Amino acid sequence: MALIGRLFAVFFGFLAACIVASIVVLWALFFPEVSDMSLDVDQGAINMVLGFGFILVSGFALLPAAIIALITEAFSIRHILAYAVGGGLAGLFCYLGFIPFDTVNMTFNGIVRRHLEVMVGAGVLGGVVYWLIAGRNAGGWRATTAAPPPLPPLPR
Repeated sequence: MALIGRLFAVFFGFLAACIVASIVVLWALFFPEVSDMSLDVDQGAINMVLGFGFILVSGFALLPAAIIALITEAFSIRHILAYAVGGGLAGLFCYLGFIPFDTVNMTFNGIVRRHLEVMVGAGVLGGVVYWLIAGRNAGGWRATTAAPPPLPPLPR
């Protein structure tokens, strides 16, 4: 029963991390010149962009995030730094998935440093959000309860 609850926590943690990461990515890519939060932008357009960004980020981050979740659950890793580094790696892999790879020279062609930084930063923030929801109790579903104390001897 604890495993089923744990699966729900992992699922909701992944969804929340993807929402936060998509907000970071889309805000940084669509509004790079904005330095303050006072904008007059159509709210419907923002909602549509965030929806598509969530679908995009969650689709590309599913496999790296699932691998990180499996590793942290298997080894009961609960440290926030592990989730931040894992999220950063997931963001890095998601970004490199978009970039063409030249197999002759063994290099990526067309890496934009700012976009790479935004994706890694969004991954780090997504990893921290995942830790807040599901990572703090990683591996807790395997905890066994202590054996009950022995019964007192029967009276004669």
